Amino acid sequence: MISYHSKPSSLASRMRRAAFALQLFCFLFTHGAIVDQAARLRQFSSSRLEIQCRHKDNKVHGRSHVDRATTNISRQPQDGLKEADKVSELPGQPGPAVFDQYAGYVTVNSTAGKALFYYFVEAAQDPSTKPLVLWLNGGPGCSSLGGGAMLELGPFFVNSDNKTLSANKYAWNNVANMLFLESPAGVGFSYSNTTSDYNNTGDSSTAADAYTFLINWLERFPEYKSRDFFITGESYGGHYIPQLANTILSNNKIANAPVINLKGIAIGNAYLDDNTNTRASMDYYWTHAMISRETHQAVQQHCGFNGTYTGDCRTAITAANTELGVIDPYNIYATVCYNASDPQNLHGSVKTFSQSLLSCFSPQLITWFYRQPTPTPVPRTISNHT
Repeated sequence: MISYHSKPSSLASRMRRAAFALQLFCFLFTHGAIVDQAARLRQFSSSRLEIQCRHKDNKVHGRSHVDRATTNISRQPQDGLKEADKVSELPGQPGPAVFDQYAGYVTVNSTAGKALFYYFVEAAQDPSTKPLVLWLNGGPGCSSLGGGAMLELGPFFVNSDNKTLSANKYAWNNVANMLFLESPAGVGFSYSNTTSDYNNTGDSSTAADAYTFLINWLERFPEYKSRDFFITGESYGGHYIPQLANTILSNNKIANAPVINLKGIAIGNAYLDDNTNTRASMDYYWTHAMISRETHQAVQQHCGFNGTYTGDCRTAITAANTELGVIDPYNIYATVCYNASDPQNLHGSVKTFSQSLLSCFSPQLITWFYRQPTPTPVPRTISNHT
């Protein structure tokens, strides 16, 4: 069984009792079946281009580096919550695990009723000597539980029978204690009882909430307070991870503040900024024969990648994305799974990849999440990540 600690409101209680279900993939349904981070990130980047072209001076206003000390930290009592969060086993788990695993909520703003959901698996061997590693999926809006833990680097994968799990022999908890965080509120199981939190989330608030989560989580798991700590992730984690690291280092300088023993960060396919990401993507597509010479030349001619996105530039970028067709952006040479009853999906725009991806793994994964006969919470999505 999976147990979660109690929370104040009746809505929160229903959410706590809900098994891994649709909310985990709420972004999948509410964003045109976008389940993979690459497609989510393309949608986000496209929306950013639309916003940028409406600026008065038609330029992107960059963000300068600033120390982000968090002075207003919501600290909650953590006594007994570690034991309440312990997971005896997951449904369909292949026998007893050789490691302890936990899942639950940590309140990051008691006034707003905001809480972040985590899944934690200790190292399979000698956890007391292994570092603590936080994993953050990107998007923005992708689930670290549904993506990172259950599809990429967690200890279990869902089998094709939709019911049982198999061990992932390459799981990262072979070498580290792995903490998967659903962040920000509105992603996966993480939620807020204040509706405006869903409409106004952004990089700064995400970093502040993740820091508050860590401070409280370390009180719940005090044996990890002095442990070597690393932040890892991918995609839009190129924003989440450096900003959280900066927040930690800034707060570590404050007198009498708790010190998090941050040792390093690692980001895969990091999304750092629109200009860098778009320019690199267009060059990559061209050098791998994924778009035509004419389209690449149009991009080079009309796009300066200096913060100015003219109408001609956006037209050229749209043409490039259309020419890509259906590919696996993580492995362009791999076979793409698709629904044989709808082969036209192979010839649509690049967004279609996210839909074809569903036929590869999502049915069994979503079915497994749905198996528990418990109420499903109302999905929440991010509508304005700035």
